[in-house]
Amino acid sequence: MSQGEPGIELDTSLGYMLKAAASALHSALEAVLRPLGMTITHYACLELLAQRPGLSNSELARGAFVTRQSMNVLLQALERQRLVVRAAQAPVGRALPTELTARGRRQLKVASAAVRRVEQDMLANLEFSEQDQMRRLLAACIASLTEPPASASLTSPSVRRGWRRRRRPEF
Repeated sequence: MSQGEPGIELDTSLGYMLKAAASALHSALEAVLRPLGMTITHYACLELLAQRPGLSNSELARGAFVTRQSMNVLLQALERQRLVVRAAQAPVGRALPTELTARGRRQLKVASAAVRRVEQDMLANLEFSEQDQMRRLLAACIASLTEPPASASLTSPSVRRGWRRRRRPEF
């Protein structure tokens, strides 16, 4: 710390290290997806649809960590590129289910291979047991920030407001 001011030691701050790791991962993913004409959100949308066909705009937005408006713009672009198709009419309510086209599945296959290589590079210096431990620890960190503590009353203001601003996608 400079001049005795209270603060965070960046070299040991887990939050700062997570942000640095996320930034490095983001840059590496952008580098492999850009030549394919894709963004990370574009890839996330296609991957979500491959795993859960028929998701709505809202569900895709939550899963890709973007707004509904941003996802709607992306889905319109993906439709124009013939990578996804949406029903002309909602089967129930107003949500239009979205599905991958054959062309979308082909593009996703190429992108998934590139993303897998980035993840393998990121984890290359970790043993499988360390990778499993990292998954468990990250899941615990996410839960701590997205779920109300067990001691929270269901009537407390933070629980009534949905606990945190950003909820974890529920699929």
